[in-house]
This record gives sequence, structure tokens and C-alpha cells, in this order.
Amino acid sequence: MKRLALLLPLLALGCGQPVPEDKSHYVGQWSGAGMRLEITAEGRVEYERLKPGKVTISAPIQSFEGDDFLVGLPYLTTRFSVSQPPHRDGEHWKMVVDGVELVRAASR
Repeated sequence: MKRLALLLPLLALGCGQPVPEDKSHYVGQWSGAGMRLEITAEGRVEYERLKPGKVTISAPIQSFEGDDFLVGLPYLTTRFSVSQPPHRDGEHWKMVVDGVELVRAASR
């Protein structure tokens, strides 16, 4: 029982926050050259990037700082640097994250 009592606060710290209404345009499945990024309305991120090697992250969003967002656990986060926030370009939604142009998959 003691272990469970210690574990519950740690699990709660790992929970992200829902994506704020003013950042709702970030939600969706995005892809670009060697990168895949999914952001859910509940505040979860699934990320995969092919560099020399493969990097994957599956974690909650901790916060937005301007256009950037921090993903992970408290004191162990990764910053996603957004140089162009989500915007319409013709028929497609695009954004630039960590120097990669991403296009959002069409909603069903």
C-alpha cells in the first residue's frame, strides 16, 4: 500500500494538460521529411524522427511557451521549437518544427 501511495503522485506528475483552445490548431497528425508528429486534444504527443538513428517520444505536453511546446515529465522535458506556427497554405495546414516543414493530414 505504501508503494502505491508513493507511485500515484508520480503518475499524476506525468499527466499533461489538454491543449488550450488558442493552440487547438496544433492538434492533428503532422508529417514531413523524416518526421512524424501527432498532437492530441488531450495533450499527448507521439513523435518520430529519422536522423542518423531513430528518435521517438511518447509523452504529455507540459506547457506551451509562445509557439514552442514542452513535452515530457517535470524536469525531463524536450522543447519542440516552432519557427512557423500552424497556418493555412492553400488547401493544407503547415507548420515548421525543429526546422522541418510539416503538413497536417486531412481530417476525416
